[in-house]
Amino acid sequence: MKHINYTFLKTLPAIAFVLFLATNGNAQCTPQGNPATYGTGNTWIGYMYQGKTFNTYKGYTTEGNSSANFDESFTAAQTNFATNGCTIYTDTFSVRYRLTKTFAAANYTLTVGGDDGYRLSLDGGATWVINNWGDHSYATTSYSIYLSGSYNMVLEYYENFGDNRISFSNVTICTGNGDPTVYGNNNTWIGYMYQGMNFDTYKGYINKGSSSNPNFDDNFGGGSSAVTVNTSNCSIQTQTFSARYRLQTNLAAGIYIITVGGDDGYRFSIDGGATWVINKWADQSYGISSYTANLSGSYNFVLEYYQNGGYSRVSFNMSVSSLLPVKLTSFTASNISSGKVQLNWASAEATGFKNFTVQRSADGIDFKNIQTVAAQSSNSSSEQFYTYTDQQASSSIIYYRLAMTDIDGTMTYSATIRIENAATSGIKIYPTLVENNSLYIESGKAVNHTKAIIFDMNGKKLTEQTLENVQGRQTITLSGAVKAGSYIVSITDGNNLLAKQIIIVR
Repeated sequence: MKHINYTFLKTLPAIAFVLFLATNGNAQCTPQGNPATYGTGNTWIGYMYQGKTFNTYKGYTTEGNSSANFDESFTAAQTNFATNGCTIYTDTFSVRYRLTKTFAAANYTLTVGGDDGYRLSLDGGATWVINNWGDHSYATTSYSIYLSGSYNMVLEYYENFGDNRISFSNVTICTGNGDPTVYGNNNTWIGYMYQGMNFDTYKGYINKGSSSNPNFDDNFGGGSSAVTVNTSNCSIQTQTFSARYRLQTNLAAGIYIITVGGDDGYRFSIDGGATWVINKWADQSYGISSYTANLSGSYNFVLEYYQNGGYSRVSFNMSVSSLLPVKLTSFTASNISSGKVQLNWASAEATGFKNFTVQRSADGIDFKNIQTVAAQSSNSSSEQFYTYTDQQASSSIIYYRLAMTDIDGTMTYSATIRIENAATSGIKIYPTLVENNSLYIESGKAVNHTKAIIFDMNGKKLTEQTLENVQGRQTITLSGAVKAGSYIVSITDGNNLLAKQIIIVR
């Protein structure tokens, strides 16, 4: 009978366990690298830890080369991955990548993807510009920012279980040329164009007006759908953009009537933007506002505009008269019945005055003469009162002004007033937060031949529903094309936009 070494047999399980640790990267080893050191150029240093919260440091790896972009899946799920130091097992692990990178002055979009959690910092980890720190399948998050100079970038990542992946990319966003503080001259505006409603990303400039006339009316080539507008450098999409027009002009002494219109927000300044003599900075269908002043000398005109979806339009008009034949003390409009609008005005200080011409417009730009009202007295310092009823006020929104003519033919214009037709005013769209697929249209007056059109936020028409006659409240049931998200609802009568509302569908 052979002698059996029982001591050796007792040590076999321990030897097998040590061999198991060695083959699974968990044997005694020395992690290399200093986890506080940043990579340079385009090469990240990724410090790897066993454990989801940077528990046990194992060593480092590198990513990036000719560019800082990379996409890493660590060979496979639930396997061993070699580092400069120890091997790491690709479940329940974490990585902290560091890179000091110098960016040329430009706008950039940074995109990080991960399965599971990830976050990105540009200031060494003090703050996180991208933060999706949670368990999830592979997803990406983007962040756009203007960068110039060197940044200490930190990209952190953890994997909980199953598949693993982490990616980073940065792309340069086309940025406009030209100095946005420079003014146009010789009646030609320089319009600086931005993507985003709050002058977010400068894309380039366009010119408006001409040497003979600074007036312009621009709908940017599209209706309610998004279109591409080319600038001096980059293009913009018209659904969410803004523009800042600048013009330095020298005006001869006179009384000037300046009319600005917009869909959506607009505001106008004669002192470089220090104050706004016209300010309609809100979402709205196309409307106009007028400013009348005695001006003389050099002025820095600034016209700002933004569009929030749907139709886009901005306009500028300036007329001048060196001498008013009469002083207009009031000018108002009121609905008296369906399709009828009554105008009332008063004048004083008539000197050689001949008549008033009532003018009407559907858009606030192109006016037509509808009635001439003779002066009660061609020379009078007393206040005189006038009235006129427009029997054919058929448009949903109407603009009126008075052309005032002197005996010698001198003419000047009143400020423009705007009124909603009684037949179509007061249309409401609600609720703004839709949770049961039911949307309501409400009108205090009967409105004929109406349509409800739903656009996505890029201006793409999704559905169109004919309502025919709307009076009181009417229900619209949203179709299957309208999923959860944000949309623009427009109500039209075929030729005119009656109401517009942004809704959120849940």
